[in-house]
Amino acid sequence: MSELRLSVLDQSPTVAGAPQDRAIRDTIAMAQHCEALGYERFWVSEHHGSQSIVGSAPEILVAAIAARTTRIRVGTAGVMLPHYAPLKVAEQFRVLEAIAPGRIDLGLGRAPGGDGRTSWALNPMGDDAVQRFPANVRDIIAWTSGKPLAEGHALASLKVTPQSSTAPEVFVLGSSDYGAQVAAYLGIPFCFAAFINEHGAEQAFEIYRRYYQPSERHSAPQPSVCVFALAAQSEAQARHVFATRALSRINRDRGVRKPLLPAQEALEELRARGDEARAEQLADEAMIGDGAAVARKLRHYARGLGVADVAILTQAHDIEDRKASYAEIAKAFDLSLLSAA
Repeated sequence: MSELRLSVLDQSPTVAGAPQDRAIRDTIAMAQHCEALGYERFWVSEHHGSQSIVGSAPEILVAAIAARTTRIRVGTAGVMLPHYAPLKVAEQFRVLEAIAPGRIDLGLGRAPGGDGRTSWALNPMGDDAVQRFPANVRDIIAWTSGKPLAEGHALASLKVTPQSSTAPEVFVLGSSDYGAQVAAYLGIPFCFAAFINEHGAEQAFEIYRRYYQPSERHSAPQPSVCVFALAAQSEAQARHVFATRALSRINRDRGVRKPLLPAQEALEELRARGDEARAEQLADEAMIGDGAAVARKLRHYARGLGVADVAILTQAHDIEDRKASYAEIAKAFDLSLLSAA
C-alpha cells in the first residue's frame, strides 16, 4: 500500500492534429480515469493567451469535473489571484463546495499564467493586486471558511454565500521562496511547483517549515510537491514517449509554446535542430521509466524533501499514453487498494 498520497495536475495541453477544445474534454475524462485508479486529488491549472495550454477558466473546469466524479478531491493549482477580486474567487469556490462538499481544493498562485498584455486585459490593476497577494489570500481563507476578516477590515460585514458546514482547502502554489513565506505566515498548506523549477524545492520547504505559524485548521506545516513523471511498460517506451515532453521543454526555454507533437515527429524535429543531446539529458534527469522505476524515483525524491504528498504532471501527445502512465504509477503504488480501504 502507498506511503505517499498521490495526486494529479492536468494542464489541458493542446496536441497537434486536434482542435483546442478537445483538450478541455480530455481533462474531464482524465479526472474520471484518475479517480478510478485511486488518486487522492485532481488539480487543473490556469493559463491565458497560450497555444499550448488552454485551461483558461479553472473554476469552470473544476465544476464540470466535480459533477462527474464522486470521491476524488478536485481543485486548482492554481487560480492566478492577481487577475481577480478576492470576493469573487471566494464566491466561486463556495459554490463549488456546495456542488461537491468536502472535495474542493483552492490553490492560489501569484504568477500571471500568461504574457503581460493578456494579464493587463484581465486586470489593468494587476500590479497592485500582486502586491496585495498575502492580504487577498488571507481574506479568501476567511470568506471561504465563514470566519471573520481581520480586525478593522473595511469589508468585515460582507458574507459569502452559499454557506455550509464544509469549506474548500486553501493552499498556495509557488515555484519560489515567496509562496513558501506566504503559506507559512498564514498557516496553510504549500505546494512547490517543481515541474517549473526543478532545483528550488528544498530551500522553499526549509523556509516554509522554519517560519510556519500554526492556524486553527492546520496546526503543522503541510508541504507537497508537484513533479513531472512519465511511466510506460518499459524504459525504452517511456523514453520514446518522453520525446514529446523534451521538445516542449526545449521550446519553452526558447519562448516558443506550440501544441504537443507525436513522439516520432518530436524526435525527428529534435534531430533536425541538433537538440538530441539536450533531449537525452532531459530524459536522463526526468522521472521516467516503467511503473516500478518511476515509483522508486518518486519515493526517493519525496523522502529527500520530507513530503508525503506528491502531485504528478504528465505530458504526452496521445491521451492514451497519459492514461497508461497514470495507470502504471497507480499500480506500482497499489492505489486501488488504498482507495478501497
